Amino acid sequence: MADDELSYESVLCVKPEVHVYRIPPVSSNRGHRAAEWKLDQPAWSGRMRITAKGNIAYIKLEDKTSGELFAQAPVEQYPGISVESVVDSSRYFVIRIQDGTGRHAFIGIGFADRGDSFDFNVALQDHFKWVKQEGEIAKQAQTGQDAGPKLDLGFKDGQTIKINIGNIKKKDTPTGAVKSRPTGSGLLPPPPGSKGGVTPPTLIQPPLLTPPPVLQSGQNSNTDLLFDLSAPAPINSGASGDLWGDFAAAPNSEKRVSQGSEWVQF
Repeated sequence: MADDELSYESVLCVKPEVHVYRIPPVSSNRGHRAAEWKLDQPAWSGRMRITAKGNIAYIKLEDKTSGELFAQAPVEQYPGISVESVVDSSRYFVIRIQDGTGRHAFIGIGFADRGDSFDFNVALQDHFKWVKQEGEIAKQAQTGQDAGPKLDLGFKDGQTIKINIGNIKKKDTPTGAVKSRPTGSGLLPPPPGSKGGVTPPTLIQPPLLTPPPVLQSGQNSNTDLLFDLSAPAPINSGASGDLWGDFAAAPNSEKRVSQGSEWVQF
């Protein structure tokens, strides 16, 4: 039994109106011309339905009311001899119809709307594009089987996998250490025990110099005690005035030594 007999039939396209024309023999190698078909006198009008069974597409011409089959054209390749376009219009085609006995004939079909002819063309192109892709997939699968057994890369029962990310060392925080949070102002955190905020620095004032106390006569200071080395007391000159008075009064006087005094006068 052939594969096409086992396949189901799918509908690719349905058009409610199509016209059939008798066509004259081709007069030249340029192809068919729809202008030679007597377009105002179609031989038949009805419905067209395109179906696919396996790799073969079928163009079926059916009655609009009863659905009775008028003719069908099996298409094994497109573009090909089964469906040809005319050279002077995009709404007309030449198809090769066949009956069950093996006889065939060429007829012309035409659509009143260009959109219907476009859908007819696209439906056949998409089908045979799918056929080509299926053939390539089948060839690849057959080539892969002939090359050798496929590798089984799946996990077996109970099999696990271990991923080593690396040793990540954590810094040890000493016990009792206080972790300070950085503040947005950029200042150091307050010392422990403060209620918050930043403590302004304390200004250290220099000590004031206290003048030494004035000693009365007869009192000895600590400085006197330290420097009291039994030095001889100064000899009183006996003069009651300024010691330098003679120098100011007689600057040009001769040098003389007063009696009972150790000062030298000028």
